[in-house]
Amino acid sequence: MKSLRIQSAIGLLARPSIATSALRVQARWASGDAGSSSTSKSSSTPTIPSPIPLVPDVETFLTVIGRDLKQHAAKIPSWEALFTLTTDQLRELGVEPPRSRRYLLRWRQRFIEGRYGPGGDFKHVKDGKAELRVLEVDRDPLTRERYVVNVPAGQSVEETPWEDLVRVAQYQVKGAHTIRGPYALPMKGEGGAVVAATEGMWEDVRGHKVDGGERRQAEVRFKRRVAERKALREKQGFY
Repeated sequence: MKSLRIQSAIGLLARPSIATSALRVQARWASGDAGSSSTSKSSSTPTIPSPIPLVPDVETFLTVIGRDLKQHAAKIPSWEALFTLTTDQLRELGVEPPRSRRYLLRWRQRFIEGRYGPGGDFKHVKDGKAELRVLEVDRDPLTRERYVVNVPAGQSVEETPWEDLVRVAQYQVKGAHTIRGPYALPMKGEGGAVVAATEGMWEDVRGHKVDGGERRQAEVRFKRRVAERKALREKQGFY
């Protein structure tokens, strides 16, 4: 028995820690072995998209997609690794639970396809913040249209060359000069609004289970109807 306990203790000491596994995976990726992983389902070269102004690095990407994934930013060594690490390698790095890895992989594919969240079409971003202004265009003597445009930091619409004015989606003009849209905060005394890269601004909000989720809904609701009918009969004097 004593010999078995000693062997068990040695076995526990021999197990690699999460930190050791992370270093091993990062080293394999850095040496170019990640692309040849035997667990990969495809031998094709992974698509690595270019960063965008609002999301220039790994940490910002994990921050905006939310679900507390930014806590894993230090485990992913580079932008290229973010888009090439397999789910098994992410698990070795300590990206848990599995639903977090699946969520990350979904957002990774959406980013590759150019399906961004709010602010994904911004071109002028400084220190994680983008400035929005109202562009007014007279279509005819009786019609004036207003659009929301992204301008370089500290510049007005009048100061910005026409080719640098970037019309953005998901933001509208309300009233004369008020800009409304996701995470848009008014700029004091200047008109316009500012949008900053914020935790969870692209997050897919989890749905909530109703009556136990899909698989148990019918059973739960049937039992509830039975209980309601029984209570009604008792109330009416039918026992």
